[in-house]
Amino acid sequence: MKKISIFISMSFVLALSWFLSANSVSAERVKDIASIQGVRENELVGYGLVVGLNGTGDKSGAALQSVMNMLFRMGLAVEKKDIKTKNAAAVMITATLPPFAKTGNKIDALVSALVDAKSLQGGTLLLTPLKGPDGKVYALAQGPISIGGFAAGSGGTGVQKNHPTVGKIPNGVTIEKEINFDISKVDVLPMVLNNPDFTTASNLKNVINKALNGSYAISPDPSSVEVTVPPLYKNRIVDMVRFLESLNVSVDQAAKVIINERTGTVIIGENVKLSPVAISHGSLTIEIRKDMQVSQPPPLAPEGAETVVAPSSEVDVREQQASLIKIGGVTLSEIVNALNKLGVTPRDLIAILQSLKAAGALKAELEII
Repeated sequence: MKKISIFISMSFVLALSWFLSANSVSAERVKDIASIQGVRENELVGYGLVVGLNGTGDKSGAALQSVMNMLFRMGLAVEKKDIKTKNAAAVMITATLPPFAKTGNKIDALVSALVDAKSLQGGTLLLTPLKGPDGKVYALAQGPISIGGFAAGSGGTGVQKNHPTVGKIPNGVTIEKEINFDISKVDVLPMVLNNPDFTTASNLKNVINKALNGSYAISPDPSSVEVTVPPLYKNRIVDMVRFLESLNVSVDQAAKVIINERTGTVIIGENVKLSPVAISHGSLTIEIRKDMQVSQPPPLAPEGAETVVAPSSEVDVREQQASLIKIGGVTLSEIVNALNKLGVTPRDLIAILQSLKAAGALKAELEII
């Protein structure tokens, strides 16, 4: 008799993140917490045609119509019935235009199959204009596609590596039009915080004024700080930005607990506090035992008798006796130590934190993602 015991543990991986600093604020570089307003990336998109595929192209009419239009613009009149598009595919091209990009610069293009192409391996993108949200052409894309994988086989048997219907063209986009943003002529330099906060914005304003020896910075709202360019930095905006980005500023962190119930991950911020509270906690264990019942034919059994193996399953559920435990902590380490003494699993911890928030004992924002 063969006996198999399977134990199911109702727990997930628990991640607790905290800072080593004893203060409620941490010093960060301005470059890491803020950016210059207007200095940003811009997205480009375009529709194109990939040719040179080895029979893995589109079978629908999108690629067929594109091929006919292309040949017509080249002065060739071809009947629709004479065109086979298995070696061509309709695609969408996307690219990211970096800030201060100049005409002639090269950037990467991402090419994605639009219809029913099976693979873009070995294909070449024909010259395609890329447009911005305003409908204007800012770049041109063309070149061989690299998918970093392959797909082979048919008839229900095949091998695939990575995603063969999406590929890249390294440096396949040439910028043809620049974004009109001249930072050298601004009189007021607006800085935008990555995470708006009243305390952080005020700290940033004070640090900049102290560094520039004057009242050049103001904070009109919790998400931005406006810096008037001092006479020393007229026509030297790049040097001014470099200087400001190297400054250290105290960043205030809101008390927050992040819960990912799908993975059982719990992140507890440094400033989280817990009022004294009593928790009754119990754990549940499920044990599944699977026995194999073997039935053999007796001696002198009739011809055709066979040995039969019949599985037999048994389920046992046990719940430990719950106990009432008082916990509470001012610092994160005290909270973690108190919860660890309970021996809670991540899934149980999620339920405990939600109950603590409902009871008003958890002094933090509870966010479930």
